[in-house]
Amino acid sequence: MIVALNNKSNLTKEEFIKYLEELSTINTKHKMILCPSSINISLFNLDNISLGAQNASNNVAGAHTGEINSKQLKSYNVDYCLVGHSERREEQHITSQDTNKKIRLLIDDNITPILCVGETKEQRIHNNYKAVIKEEILTAIEGLSDKEVEKIIIAYEPIYSIGTGIIPSNEEIIEVLNIIKSILPTNKILYGGSANEDNIDTLKEIDEIDGFLLGGLSLKVDKLKLFLEKI
Repeated sequence: MIVALNNKSNLTKEEFIKYLEELSTINTKHKMILCPSSINISLFNLDNISLGAQNASNNVAGAHTGEINSKQLKSYNVDYCLVGHSERREEQHITSQDTNKKIRLLIDDNITPILCVGETKEQRIHNNYKAVIKEEILTAIEGLSDKEVEKIIIAYEPIYSIGTGIIPSNEEIIEVLNIIKSILPTNKILYGGSANEDNIDTLKEIDEIDGFLLGGLSLKVDKLKLFLEKI
């Protein structure tokens, strides 16, 4: 299993240093990836977890104030990067075309993209969630070679589940994972959205899940350890 930890916009310098000490005690057979806030990337010093980023610029180096490009991330030994997260799409108005540019640059610099896709509650209610997810994937991989596409990890996060404690039924999750696999049959797929130590027994019944993307749980190391023990 792959377990990716998204710290989002949390943890001061001092808090992050203490957090790293707690993470260093994790001993698990699962592949762990930590995506801290960009400002904390340079503090990362763990051997038991791989380093990821939460975002990358869709531009190369140059006059792009406030942006962090993939070459800069790679120079800090970043091996993974989230792209297309719903919070970036909503708050920063990132489009699927932007995400495509980010993926191209990340792959060029040997960073594995973790492409986030998912529907809102309204899209599910109006039964157009399948088209939304297909569009997010197909636009994100447009123009990439088969070899490049195979490098992408997909993270399915129903937007209405993120931070709410509400998760779809296993049947609903499996339906979407099968949609993803119809487009990308060999890519790894993570599930994200309120996954925790209490519902993992139900979620792990889904054979199509290759791992998890954890937000809130990533900050609670004791509960994270319980989660890891159960998967």
